[in-house]
Amino acid sequence: MMTALAFAARHGRAALVLGLLAGLLLPGLAAALKPWLPEMVAGLLFLNAYRIGLRKAAGGLADGIGTLKAIAFLQVALPLLALGLASLFGVVQTPAAVSLILMLSAPSVTGSPNITSLMGHAPEPAFRLLITGTALMPLTIIPVFLLAPGLGDLGGVLRASARLIGAIGVTVLAAFLLRRLTLPNLRAEQAKAIDGLTVIALSVIVVGLMAALGPALRTDPLLVLQWLGFALAANLGLQVLTFAVMRRRAGSGAVPCAVVAGNRNFALFLIALPAATTEPLLIFLGCYQIPMYLTAILMKPLYGRPILRTGT
Repeated sequence: MMTALAFAARHGRAALVLGLLAGLLLPGLAAALKPWLPEMVAGLLFLNAYRIGLRKAAGGLADGIGTLKAIAFLQVALPLLALGLASLFGVVQTPAAVSLILMLSAPSVTGSPNITSLMGHAPEPAFRLLITGTALMPLTIIPVFLLAPGLGDLGGVLRASARLIGAIGVTVLAAFLLRRLTLPNLRAEQAKAIDGLTVIALSVIVVGLMAALGPALRTDPLLVLQWLGFALAANLGLQVLTFAVMRRRAGSGAVPCAVVAGNRNFALFLIALPAATTEPLLIFLGCYQIPMYLTAILMKPLYGRPILRTGT
């Protein structure tokens, strides 16, 4: 079993591509997995927290100011900039502008530490951005929704973010406790096995996330291609810009910050806002998974030499 999981870890990027293809080509399977997405995402977060452990997760608390600055940049400055530009050009109510503003207002996706790890970089900074950004989301979204009330109901988003924070808190604490009780000193081969398990989890999750994209691709492929181009530009473009800005200031934290910049938990708003607001954005959500799951392949040349250290 350890050997099989280590094999999955070594071929993680190929596994993610297979997951994307399965989501597109197996609509029945995607539809069957879709109702289980919340549980699968929680399981992925549990694996991340278990793999990293409390010691490493807390290891960057001394750089708490740096993490807070990154969150302010990612979840406040960027969406307000997008909102200002959309207002300037009179397109703030278009589905594309709404998608971009909501995406930028969201915290990191649960899989950002895994994506960072697949490129050979340390996942801990991405994990801290995930936890801190989610915890601060009730505060960071307020200026965006106050300046753009047409985006939806702020109260609904606050309630949804509170539920999300509670679920993440329970999951992470349980993972830290189990890690301390079972594997306080994680060996390199054990870390590789957990990495392989998280790769498998990511590959299964993306199948469910693609449930809305397959049918749309068969009925209106041109529309899907347009949204796909927009999603690629939003995700990968943000990663490139953030990495260019952060590489000289954040050092080894530039890659995790760039990964988080482009890969956000946009789906949170789909459960918090009215259907009239979110229905036009479902195709974007499906297209958004493609650059997210291809980040480990497409962005590795830009992010350069890995700095990851395995083990404890």
